[in-house]
Amino acid sequence: MPLVTSTEMFKKAYDGGYAIGAFNVNNMEIVQGITEACAEVNSPVILQVSKGARAYANHTYLVKLVEAAVIENPNIPIVLHLDHGPDFETCKSCIDGGFTSVMIDASGESFEENVRVTRQVVEYAHAHGVVVEAELGTLAGVEDDVKVKAEDSSYTRPEDVQEFVERTGCDSLAIAIGTSHGAYKFTPAQCTRNEKGILVPPPLRFDILEEVSRRLPGFPIVLHGSSSVPQDYVKMINENGGKMPDAVGIPEEQLRKAASMSVCKINIDSDLRLAMTGTIRKYFSEHPDHFDPRQYLKPARSNIKELVKHKLIDVLGSNDKI
Repeated sequence: MPLVTSTEMFKKAYDGGYAIGAFNVNNMEIVQGITEACAEVNSPVILQVSKGARAYANHTYLVKLVEAAVIENPNIPIVLHLDHGPDFETCKSCIDGGFTSVMIDASGESFEENVRVTRQVVEYAHAHGVVVEAELGTLAGVEDDVKVKAEDSSYTRPEDVQEFVERTGCDSLAIAIGTSHGAYKFTPAQCTRNEKGILVPPPLRFDILEEVSRRLPGFPIVLHGSSSVPQDYVKMINENGGKMPDAVGIPEEQLRKAASMSVCKINIDSDLRLAMTGTIRKYFSEHPDHFDPRQYLKPARSNIKELVKHKLIDVLGSNDKI
């Protein structure tokens, strides 16, 4: 099947109490690992491209990689989505260039400016058959070109969401309930340690999610900054020359709870990067004389695939939903 929008995906996810995985892609191996996992467990998927990925790999290369994945996996519904579009021009470029979904992130602006820019993107996107994700509230952390200090972050105000959606016409809404961008989501001071000595972040604000859902019944909600930062891969990196102390993510059981509510899309990025980096570091430690990229990218791709399968089945619940 050709690339699709997220409209039907989100309706099924909302009614079925699961979420669609949205995975950021930067190269061929990541695209292959994600889509092969989806094909094996019969899961729809959203492949995301950030402004940074477009600068790194080039818009055309990324689109063609995703188109190749569509050809190789004809039974899997795939959305090609712009993640954190910073302005109308970037969104327009992606809409004109084959994307089926875009995010306009004007959450750092005033409410009125966010409405204005989002509405501008929605009008252009809808005229071209493309859906739009917007954002209210500001997540802390670092992800590509998104850099927000903790003191500048803010939870979404539930009392704003209905007006925002009605005035903008956006198709889904990313909200801030305590998730955070990047692998270093929380400082040790923000966390507690469990009985195993592992840092545990503060719980997500499900009260905000519930109130947003009450005010927007049936409307798809999105969570950004939702990587769980698998400690096995953090350990693998640190044991093979890396230095990633106190990298903490969102507990998977909290993400599963969110997926059972009104959250229809959960963004997962850092976990895949950790899997790739940890695998490559370990490979070079064990094979210091190797130099062929195919030798170390093949196991990296395999570990990405297994990690994505775990997310689809155990966290998102999107397996066998085609």
